[in-house]
Amino acid sequence: MVDVSVIIVCMNKLENLYPCLNSIKECTSVSYEVFVVAYLFTKENLDKARNDFPWVKFIVSDEIRGFAENNNLALRQATGKYCFVLNDDTILKPKCIDILVESFDKLSPNVAVVSPNILNKDGELVVSGMPPFSFSDYIQYFLRLKPRFTNNQWVMKKGLFKTYNILGCAFLIKRDIFGKFGWFDEYFFFAPEDVALSTSLNNNGYECWVNSDSELIHLEGMTSGKSLSKITLATAPAHCKGLAHFFSKGNALCYIFVALVMTFVVSSQFLFHLIKSFKDTTGVNSTLAKANIHELFALYSFKTPKELFIKYYSKQ
Repeated sequence: MVDVSVIIVCMNKLENLYPCLNSIKECTSVSYEVFVVAYLFTKENLDKARNDFPWVKFIVSDEIRGFAENNNLALRQATGKYCFVLNDDTILKPKCIDILVESFDKLSPNVAVVSPNILNKDGELVVSGMPPFSFSDYIQYFLRLKPRFTNNQWVMKKGLFKTYNILGCAFLIKRDIFGKFGWFDEYFFFAPEDVALSTSLNNNGYECWVNSDSELIHLEGMTSGKSLSKITLATAPAHCKGLAHFFSKGNALCYIFVALVMTFVVSSQFLFHLIKSFKDTTGVNSTLAKANIHELFALYSFKTPKELFIKYYSKQ
């Protein structure tokens, strides 16, 4: 058994994948295997990647799948003691994975996850731990009553510290525990499968931690490789539906209440983007306003997040 199974989903973006894989090889000493889910790859790119990285196990994913479903293709084949779920638009700092693995030796058996600090391309700290995320938090963030990443007990500390939620772009989790939960919940297509997982872990007595000595760079926004108009119009309704499902916890009456409140939030965002679009020459706010309309329809649709994504993606 290897120490770590690295799981990466790549959407036909070799310019993301190559630096990521090279950083793993250069910065990791523990034993590991790497799975790359080659999502909608061209034959040319798949052949090239396999030739350039013969030590990587490529899994072909040639139909529309979300983050959870694609990752699960590889997670079910993983053999490592730990699974390191990693975005392809990341570059590891030295000993990033090694430090996370060593962290488990210092923590109690009920710790399921240890995550690194997330830096932006300029080396500035962006994420260090994640607080709980409830429906109340969602409303407070919208009303600007509560900052998203306030410096509280869950975030922005030094060394090893307990957090609450994980960020899906990078986290190390015990494979046996992950498997008990059935890997990622495939109902979610484009978030919040990571928050749903860590919330379930916490609710079942497990803990999520951060080691700030472990770092990586996240080139956020590069994973999809698609234009704003193409991808946002499809991912926004899928994400909105996923959030409503997460907040309502499968309760139909609760869903109605959540949907009504989210309707107010999304409608307000629509008006904001619509007004800004009149002076916006880039078309960004016009696209976001259209995405908001898709979100409103999604809240009252019986379609799953995946079905919503396919519906709006196929119209582009």
